[in-house]
Amino acid sequence: MDAIERAQRRIEDAASGRTDPAAFDSALNRARTAVEALAATTAQLEAGLPVAIQEGLQQHFRPSARHLAEVRGLTNQVIRRLERIEGDLLTERHARVDDLALLVDLIASGWRSVEDRLTRLEEGLTRDGAKVYHLEGRQAG
Repeated sequence: MDAIERAQRRIEDAASGRTDPAAFDSALNRARTAVEALAATTAQLEAGLPVAIQEGLQQHFRPSARHLAEVRGLTNQVIRRLERIEGDLLTERHARVDDLALLVDLIASGWRSVEDRLTRLEEGLTRDGAKVYHLEGRQAG
């Protein structure tokens, strides 16, 4: 009977919105303790999470970074070799242009000597009284 009366008083207290101040203080202290524990755990996670993530990313991307460094080194080596090949090609090109200029000079001087010889032959023939016909006049006429 006593238990029923206490239960009914608690129900009436709950219905009226009044609570036991001791129970309220006890619940409030438990909630504060739980919130402080949660804040401490959160602070630990916040402090440790970026380090863990950073270490995980470093472990994950370390081979990629190594490969990237190798590719960068090989690319620089290819660039140096291409520059050297480009310089060699430029040198060869200038040498071929010089060779071509020399060849043109040799051919031009060869034709000048042929023309000089023909002119001397024509002069010799005209001195002897021969009539010399030029091909340019025949082809045009």
